[in-house]
Amino acid sequence: MTKNNEIEIKLEKIEGCEDLPVPVSASKFSSGVDLFSAENHELLIKPNEVKLVSTGIKIDIPEGYEGQVRPRSGLAVKYGITVLNSPGTIDSDYRGAIKVILINLGEKAFSIKRGDRIAQLVIQKIYFPNFNVVQSLNNTKRGEGGFGHSGIKTLK
Repeated sequence: MTKNNEIEIKLEKIEGCEDLPVPVSASKFSSGVDLFSAENHELLIKPNEVKLVSTGIKIDIPEGYEGQVRPRSGLAVKYGITVLNSPGTIDSDYRGAIKVILINLGEKAFSIKRGDRIAQLVIQKIYFPNFNVVQSLNNTKRGEGGFGHSGIKTLK
């Protein structure tokens, strides 16, 4: 149920993770909530290495919504740490542990400790496509131009 742009998400803490905070927004108008590492030991991610990091929670997303796991901008710009399958999708019928696939694109090893903020979660309304097969699509000025067709410089 939504109210004032809020939606109730049921959350279950995995056994042994009761000490971790519930995902929380950094500010009043943040679109995402921070996810925390539930790893019991320090986790070192070497350059170009991928690690699967548990958050210690399970969630119940209402039908018609999805969870999107996204990188934290500060980790990305300062350390080169990002979410590999960004955004990672959590479907409304998934009830397993939320885990984050992190990759270190930086030049130095990066250390993650229990309780560190590792990613953010955004809950989004989704729409289910009802595909209608047609003989041809409407023409547009852009047409089939893609993958850099408009160049790098600002258009005038």
